[in-house]
Amino acid sequence: MAETVQSINLITTNPNVRDGRPCIAGTTLEVSAIVIAKIIHGQSPDDIASDYRLTLAQVYAALAYYYEHKAEMDATMRERSKLAQELKEKQVGSRHPSLSG
Repeated sequence: MAETVQSINLITTNPNVRDGRPCIAGTTLEVSAIVIAKIIHGQSPDDIASDYRLTLAQVYAALAYYYEHKAEMDATMRERSKLAQELKEKQVGSRHPSLSG
């Protein structure tokens, strides 16, 4: 009997949504948000599903997608984190003056 590979179509990319970064299908929630909740904040898949109003299948699909594309996603998340830190240091988007200065 021939082996059939099944795919779960719960992750999408669209150049018009979140600059093409992978998202949970039917949402604009990025896979990276799920990864950060799990790896950085230590949340359980059940808690993530509850917090983001997702199914467990969506959470696990996001995590599976991350591990399948780990090097690329880690690089993108590092770049975005670095940019966010630079903007924070420059106070870009801040409506209030710095308290320290």
